[in-house]
Amino acid sequence: MSSPFNDQHTKDHTGQICSVRGSVVDVRFESKLPAINTLLVTGSRDETSIEVLEQLDAHRIRGIALTPTEGLRRGMTVRNTGEPLKVPVGMETLGRMFDTFGNAIDHLPFEPNKKRSVHGSPPPFSRHAVRSEIFETGIKAIDVLIPLERGGKAGLFGGAGVGKTVLLTEMIHNMVGKHQGISMFCGIGERCREGHELYHDMKAAGVLQNMIMVFGQMNEPPGSRFRVGHAALTMAEYFRDDEHRDVLLLIDNIFRFIQAGMEVSGLMGQMPSRLGYQPTMSTELSSLEERIADTEAGAITSIQAIYVPADDLTDPAAVHSFSHLSASIVLSRKRASEGLYPAIDLLQSNSKMASPAVIGQRHYEIARHVRETLAQYEELKDIIAMLGLEQLSPEDRRLVGRARRLERFFTQPFYTTEAFSGMKGTDVSIEDALTGCQRILNDEFRDYPESAFYMIGKLDEATLNSKANGVNNHRATENGVKV
Repeated sequence: MSSPFNDQHTKDHTGQICSVRGSVVDVRFESKLPAINTLLVTGSRDETSIEVLEQLDAHRIRGIALTPTEGLRRGMTVRNTGEPLKVPVGMETLGRMFDTFGNAIDHLPFEPNKKRSVHGSPPPFSRHAVRSEIFETGIKAIDVLIPLERGGKAGLFGGAGVGKTVLLTEMIHNMVGKHQGISMFCGIGERCREGHELYHDMKAAGVLQNMIMVFGQMNEPPGSRFRVGHAALTMAEYFRDDEHRDVLLLIDNIFRFIQAGMEVSGLMGQMPSRLGYQPTMSTELSSLEERIADTEAGAITSIQAIYVPADDLTDPAAVHSFSHLSASIVLSRKRASEGLYPAIDLLQSNSKMASPAVIGQRHYEIARHVRETLAQYEELKDIIAMLGLEQLSPEDRRLVGRARRLERFFTQPFYTTEAFSGMKGTDVSIEDALTGCQRILNDEFRDYPESAFYMIGKLDEATLNSKANGVNNHRATENGVKV
């Protein structure tokens, strides 16, 4: 026989569904209302999870379902767990793949020792580190012109199909071997195929033991996709704050996080803002981004793919994302159509690290000279298109030759595309990349055809390409430019 105390406890912690509209569920509680962000469960085996987002009145809450709502009906009993959504943290999560709830989805047994709430707070400013250190990627265009910050946030901006995910996976491949910390991949609203391929690629490369993968796939409800980023950050914060290790956090794709928030906002009946985005977009994005920080205990370095709708960088999602980043890598559809991979727009991309105090005077001067040469070439393109290269002065023709060789030198074969391109991937140090740029700017290779610089690693390969093509004895025209 149950005691009156147990009956009262059950009454306080249970409610009934009073309406279901898509992923939005209204629940009535007779006595104590659950707090915001509390997790509610319902169904015969507690298979449906609902997160409280709003308290409507003294007896009703409105929540968003984190799981499919098929089978829910009015009058069903809902249990208040009294806790927010929690995910497992600890060394046992290494080498595993999880969903938003922290359930292992790699078909291997998993027993978590400890769990933490996904609703964390950013570290206070007093704990932030003040050092500025470069994070080397092995990709020439990034390391020379858009240096990344250790403990910072870098964004890969681009429309559909310009190579965001390929660039992200290449960075994982290059860094996971030499990066002594933990690598974490968070897939927000992406294809399950990409997660499957990444898992098996990392396993084959022998680096899975230092990686954690968390996925909220595009077929899952918006509530689940909206919380998967917080779940991944909670796991990353454990290694930074408790284990004092550096974490490399790769997120694909931040726009899908904003999009999931937009869906949740619409379902909750909030008035949309510009272009249909949620009025709380800035706050929601900040609650995620500000937790990524470099502290005295350790650093979370984040590289994030950010889809740009219709290639429009003035879209509110892109504009709000820019303000959180220390480096912005913009991918260009025009460069992709010309076969210049990685298709990075070298003039639109920028980094706060590109200053003499951080990267050194030599690096700064070479990068500035490269940008200047590419910008002048961009201005000359209209004249070349209308009048032809022959109408340029000899000095301008030499500048065009340098710029075109630099553009091709910044292409690079990737390890992750070897199966498709047939070219062996390369990893180039900053020193080799800088030396290559300097020699091209000094016109040391004015007699070499542009094709010799396409898809190479170090500059030495240009000489080998020229010899292989039988052009080492070929002298260029009077101005030394091949177009």
